[in-house]
Amino acid sequence: MLDKNKKFIDDSRKENCFALGRQLTIEYYECSTKALLDKTLVEKALLDAAQKSGATVINSIFHKFEPQGISGVVVIAESHFTVHAWPEHDYAAVDIFTCGDNIDLEIAINSMKDSFESENVVISSDQNRGIISKAFEQKKVGQIVKKSEIYPISWKKEYESKNPWGVLTSVDIYDSDPNIISDAKSIKQFVYQLCDLIDMKRFGECQVVHFGDDEKVEGFSMTQLIETSLISGHFANPSNRIYLDVFSCKFYEPREVANFAMSFFKGDHYKIQIALRQ
Repeated sequence: MLDKNKKFIDDSRKENCFALGRQLTIEYYECSTKALLDKTLVEKALLDAAQKSGATVINSIFHKFEPQGISGVVVIAESHFTVHAWPEHDYAAVDIFTCGDNIDLEIAINSMKDSFESENVVISSDQNRGIISKAFEQKKVGQIVKKSEIYPISWKKEYESKNPWGVLTSVDIYDSDPNIISDAKSIKQFVYQLCDLIDMKRFGECQVVHFGDDEKVEGFSMTQLIETSLISGHFANPSNRIYLDVFSCKFYEPREVANFAMSFFKGDHYKIQIALRQ
């Protein structure tokens, strides 16, 4: 249970301690894709959480990125609620900062859980900000009090540090334009433009073959050998979905592949999985 603005004080210090604020970071996993794709729904989720928790809402501003992703902030009299949503991973990162004792943080967290339809919620940090005491006043400027483990957020840096054999990117694109995915020439054009974009040299011609025995998976399958491995995909006509794989022992930016494919085939949204193959 989360106590309202509970101050965590080291009992070994025989002095009063006062925090100017409290900050929580919350990870919402396994969310509803629909809930994270709609800017209006994401903004409403944070506004509802702020209001239900007792915060005083001042203003809000939210932005939808192309082709997908939403960031936003709700400014409250007590500080702020912020969010960034990754629909491709069914994940939202939320930050709550409060300098007041009137906000019920547990209500806020559970309200967003319901709005995002999240199956897994993790409070990744809970810390006092601006601790006022004689002990802290005596600390030198720039002193590191705590150092946590840092994970890479750049696939290029991760690739360089691990030196794998190759990178595999799998992209699922939903609600694509049926006229484009059912046209073999368009699919070949996509492959040629993608290879240019990620600087991959094609080896041989792009093969696009139609399969139609099972109407559930009926559509084109594509393969394109590249000098560093293979690009492949299946274009499912009944669902207007695309299942694209790019495997290469030469590095490329996975998100460039996803964003370009989403734009070319006029999809509604996408999911992405990335693996470094040793």
